[in-house]
Amino acid sequence: MSSLTYAVHDSATMLRRNLKHAIRYPSVSLGSAALPVMMLLLFVYAFGDSIGAGIGGAGASRDVYLEYLTPGIVIMGVAAGSMSTSIAVCSDMTEGIINRFRTMNITRSSFMTGHVLGSVIQTVFGVAVVVGVALAIGFRPDANVLEWLTALGLLVAIAFALTWLSVALGLISKTVEAASNKPLIIQFLPFIGSTFVPADSMSPGLRWFAEYQPFTPMTETLRGLLTGSAIGNDAWIALAWCAAIALVGYVWSRSLFNRGTTR
Repeated sequence: MSSLTYAVHDSATMLRRNLKHAIRYPSVSLGSAALPVMMLLLFVYAFGDSIGAGIGGAGASRDVYLEYLTPGIVIMGVAAGSMSTSIAVCSDMTEGIINRFRTMNITRSSFMTGHVLGSVIQTVFGVAVVVGVALAIGFRPDANVLEWLTALGLLVAIAFALTWLSVALGLISKTVEAASNKPLIIQFLPFIGSTFVPADSMSPGLRWFAEYQPFTPMTETLRGLLTGSAIGNDAWIALAWCAAIALVGYVWSRSLFNRGTTR
């Protein structure tokens, strides 16, 4: 077999390993959806009427805010799900299983590829839970089949990029606790974007940051696909951010793993 065939076979083996872990511990997959679901319910039912009036004008109901908020919450779910990979990677490093993998006749990159692909699948599952809750409480997107498929492709691209970054954060962490804390900054970024309120309603300095950080164009692109709002150049900017984050995460992870010393 060619080297590419070996790489695909080894990556599939590692993917099965990670999916078996996910099935054995479903709380990990469901846990990543817990925070986005709680934020969705809290903001819709506690602040939906007041913020909805600010977005949709006087007389607007919480349904207006639910339509605005849901795409941003879905992006939060992607970030939460993909960044949990750092814990799994660090756990493998601290438990010593990675040293056994290094002595085996397997493709070196398959360990990371298995984690990335497994995390993307789990993240999509978590996002489905978030979307299901949103639909249950009244979210009614007007996207057609093509727009839904495009939205799914965007979410997979975001999850893929963030997961590679998460792998690198797991490789540089000395403990599982540290691996769980390092991604918090990235998971916090959606809060300082257009997830909960439009960026142009913020103070000048905060508005500038919100407009130029990666999660705002990602959120606006998904919002446009699901609710029909204007997308403009946000789609290309979001894809450029995904490509850049994925490249940085991949190169960083590959360098750390191939050196054999990550601490």
